[in-house]
Order: sequence, then structure tokens, then C-alpha cells
Amino acid sequence: MTDRLGDDYDVVVVGGGAAGLNGALMLARSRRSVAVIDAGAPRNAPAGAVHGLLALDGTPPAELLERGRAEVRGYGAHVVEGEVVSATREETGFSVELADGRAVRARRLLVTTGLVDDLPPVPGVRELWGTDVLHCPYCHGWEVRDRAVGVLATGPMSVHQALLFRQLSDDVVFFAHTAEPPGPEDARKLAARGITVVPGEVAGLETKEGRLSGVRLDDGTVVGRQALAVAPRMAARAGFLSGLGLAPSAHPSGMGEHIAVDATGATDVPGVWAAGNVADLAAQVGASASAGALAGARINADLVAEEAERAVAVYEDPFSPESESRVSARVLGDRRHGR
Repeated sequence: MTDRLGDDYDVVVVGGGAAGLNGALMLARSRRSVAVIDAGAPRNAPAGAVHGLLALDGTPPAELLERGRAEVRGYGAHVVEGEVVSATREETGFSVELADGRAVRARRLLVTTGLVDDLPPVPGVRELWGTDVLHCPYCHGWEVRDRAVGVLATGPMSVHQALLFRQLSDDVVFFAHTAEPPGPEDARKLAARGITVVPGEVAGLETKEGRLSGVRLDDGTVVGRQALAVAPRMAARAGFLSGLGLAPSAHPSGMGEHIAVDATGATDVPGVWAAGNVADLAAQVGASASAGALAGARINADLVAEEAERAVAVYEDPFSPESESRVSARVLGDRRHGR
């Protein structure tokens, strides 16, 4: 990413993942001046491929983003590497400051900074995250089909997660770990689907030649597994929005915190939209891109409405230079000075 960052834009997009790039694409195609500022730390970087995305299934995440940047630049938008540390309100929009001291002004903001996965503090989980330790059956489930799968209980969605992975493998074990034991209804579902519940805290993961081979309990017992599903707590990357009075709130699912938005991506702060995982914790790449596109279109519509109102005010002001020019044109017609 080598584009030079200008001083003023119609829209600054903070975050250069699928949501941000698709939002920028919609805006740039509407002839808006756009800058995408990306810190270069995509959530799906550990994954080998993007899945569930029509016509692009299996594409490496880095390749998908590089292609997206090229498309956005092709319409005149700037894509710049940098970390946004603050955003403040100005008379005509917003001022955005970067960690390296650069600053840029924008009439509107689109926040697509994604989220951070807070993984359980079990030795081995982070090291295998994105390969043999995973969270989404739609993103990675096909790749572990028919394998010995474990589910580490971390929160209210863990039983649901186990049932989803049971669709992909007959050999699923539910590790109760430090969570509350499944209630009677959940216990019946797990039993009916042949999912074994293993009590006891998980002490760590066992590996063989760099791949997961088992889950070790605190009593030393090792349960052989080839894949382990976890449900990390997810937190929106949104600290830089505090100067605008915009802060993450608890997600209704209990899975973490997000920036609340309406159906178009608009936040509670006028002029600020959010899309992708920063607003929707469960969104895959396709859904994030779609949300970014919708937010971009709505931002353009908002700018169009503002510009139309401004044009009407000027048009109806009899003393504006524009009105005087129209009157002169009507009076003089084709006549010229001195004729």
C-alpha cells in the first residue's frame, strides 16, 4: 500500500478488510473522494483460505485483499497503510489522526476495523489458531469433516457450536472445561446426537509434528482429537472512536462487544457508519463485504441529500453569485458587453 494520504476526502474508511474495501468501491464508483486507512492486521490472517464466498471459495485472504485494493484504486480511491488512533468532530465533518502523526479530514466516516478474538488461556490454543483450532463450522468445518473434533466450552454458544460440528463429524467430544455444565435440555441434545461430555478443566493441547493430537485434562488424561473448536470472546476494535462518544456495547448473543448500527450501518453518531465484524460479530467475509457495500451506498446518498439541500439554498438566494449569474444570463441573452 503506497498511496499518499491527502488532506481532505468525502469519506475516510478506517479498516481495509472486505467490508471497508467494498464500501470504498461503492463510494469511488459514485465519484466520491475516498481514503482507506488500514493497519494491516486482518482477523483472518492465520487462515489458509476464505470459504463460503461464491466464486472465490478457497482464495487465500491476502490474495483476496490485494485484488480488492487494486479494484478500489482503479476507481481513484487511495488505500494507505496506517493506524488510526483518534477521530474528532469538526464543523464540516471529522478529523482523523494516525499513530505516525498524520491527520486527514473527512465529511463522513465508515468504520470497518473488525474485531479481536480473545482466546481462552489454554496452552497451545493460540499457537494452533486458524489451523487445527477453529471457531466457525461454515468457515472451516468442511476441512475437518469426519475427523475427531473437540469443542471447548467457553460460553453460552458452545453447545450450539458442538451441534453444528456434529453435522460434519460423527466423532465430537464436548469439553466442559471451566464453563457451567450443560443444563438438562442441552444435555439431552448432546446425548441424543452422540456427543460425549468430558468433565474437568482442560490443561493444554498435545501436538505431534506441529498438528493437534489430543486435549490434556488437568488430571493428566489425554483425549485424542484432530481439531478443536472454541468460541472466543470477540471485541470490536473501536477505541479510537471514544472522542466521538461512540463506544462498543454488549452484543445480544453474549459473544462479546460490538458497535451498534441500524440496518444501513449507521451508528448513533451522525456521519459515522460501521460495517463488518466491528458491528456484526458473526459476519463472514461475504456478509461483511455486503454490509460494507450497503453502508457505502447509504453514505453516498446522505452526501447527495446534503449537497442537494445546499444547492437549493444557493439557488433560492437572490443575492448569491449563482443567482445573479442566472439573472444576467436571462436579461442579456446573447448580447455581449459593448454590443
